[in-house]
Amino acid sequence: MSNVDLKLSDPDALPIEVDLEHAAPHGYSSNKDAYLRRLKRIEGQVRGIARMVEDDKYCIDILTQVAAATKALHAVSLGLVEEHIGHCVVGAASEPDPQARAEQIDAKVKEATDAIGRLLR
Repeated sequence: MSNVDLKLSDPDALPIEVDLEHAAPHGYSSNKDAYLRRLKRIEGQVRGIARMVEDDKYCIDILTQVAAATKALHAVSLGLVEEHIGHCVVGAASEPDPQARAEQIDAKVKEATDAIGRLLR
């Protein structure tokens, strides 16, 4: 994987990695428009939270909105994990060579479990 250097406003943010080996199509491709709509809605929520901070709104009200945005991101994340398992892991299982199949399945399952681990931190 190669790291992509992006300017982020949060200096503590993790670097974003782009896996150029897995370009497309992805398991989520058939639902891409729905994911984009959800992410744009979440983006609007986050902008609203920033406005609340700028406007010195009550901290509990801000935290309530942060929780809602977090829950929405988790829903997107779980959908992507499900798509990964249903497309990428199942796709690896269709490899005709038994040795390669086992290696690909292990790699795809590890990707999923690592992603789930990152979500739970």
